[in-house]
Amino acid sequence: MNLNATLIAQLVVFFILAWFTMKFVWPPIMKALDERAQKIADGLAAADKAKTDLVAAERRVAEEMNKAKSVASEVRATAEQQANLSLEQARAEAARIIAQARESAEKEASAAMQTARDSLRDQVAALAVKGAEQILRREVDAKAHADLLANLKNEL
Repeated sequence: MNLNATLIAQLVVFFILAWFTMKFVWPPIMKALDERAQKIADGLAAADKAKTDLVAAERRVAEEMNKAKSVASEVRATAEQQANLSLEQARAEAARIIAQARESAEKEASAAMQTARDSLRDQVAALAVKGAEQILRREVDAKAHADLLANLKNEL
């Protein structure tokens, strides 16, 4: 065999193999590599976007927490104000009820005292009449009058 013929045959086979590889094998491999590179790029972009979204979400969460805290403190302050107002109203109502009770008790005591005074006057009047009857039944005597008045005084 001739070295030149072998070399030419090998060159022809090499070029046919290179052409076949470039025509049929290389494009699907390059397509798969390009798709893989695109998927990796998309994944990295999605990861970057996710990081950005996470930072934004954390910032929104912090803002919402601050808003919630401020709303909660406002609600607590409002509740405390309402509780204080209710307490003051309850105290005012209690003071009013106590004043009414005192006034009512004073009126009742005054009425009871007036009733007792009226009763005492009636009794004194009855005793005076009784004493006058006894004085008029007897003759006018200074000593007898003094004794009757002493007895009347003891009865009172």
